[in-house]
Amino acid sequence: MRKPIIAGNWKMYKTLEEGEELVNLLKRQLYDVEDIDIVLCPPFTHLAYIADMLESSNILLGAQDMHWEEEGAYTGEISGPMLKCAGCKFVLIGHSERRQFFGETNESVNKKLASALNNGLTPIVCIGEDLKQREKGITFDLISQQLELGLKAIAPERLKEIIIAYEPVWAIGSGKVATSEQAQEVHRYIRDWLSKNYSSALAQETRIQYGGSVKPDNIAGLIAQEDIDGALVGGASLDADSFSAIVRESKKG
Repeated sequence: MRKPIIAGNWKMYKTLEEGEELVNLLKRQLYDVEDIDIVLCPPFTHLAYIADMLESSNILLGAQDMHWEEEGAYTGEISGPMLKCAGCKFVLIGHSERRQFFGETNESVNKKLASALNNGLTPIVCIGEDLKQREKGITFDLISQQLELGLKAIAPERLKEIIIAYEPVWAIGSGKVATSEQAQEVHRYIRDWLSKNYSSALAQETRIQYGGSVKPDNIAGLIAQEDIDGALVGGASLDADSFSAIVRESKKG
């Protein structure tokens, strides 16, 4: 059975003091969770400090983005070695907001993915469609393209080191959520695509998260689906009680 993974993406929220308070609460509320991977993705400015707070805890640290180069004249960017040095184990790549607002492409996702793997970071690769694309009936075509270009030239043996997050963009921050059946349908398509393009064994090992207005009252229905292995949580990750409830409701079986 694939181990569920719940990742909280703080986006551009929480000062360092607010983040410290949230982490302390989460450590108290989730200290006994052993069968779920718990990941927090705070802003870059918080990483090293929160890494120290999470030391010896069961909560892991992730970043919200990275550059594909190891170093260079890229003002404002953060490299894989910098994230690793700051204590990160995970990194989000290709989040829909990076694609929508900052020009992220499938090609840049592919370069960041390769760099993350080379630097010992576990990439959480985000894919998904917006409302217009869903209404046009091209969801699967888009997902296939994002997978093909995003995973281009990635060796099969590295696939199980990658986490895929399906984000129906129309559900992010909208208060809407794909039904469990809608989410499962796309997750099943992703796993079938991986099976066809890699192998059935590798596809079965790969964890696929759902991300899109995940809350305590809908996570159980989502996680119960055969191909949903966790959640990428946005707004609800900013509240300790909500995030803790999501984690505890994410046990498989």
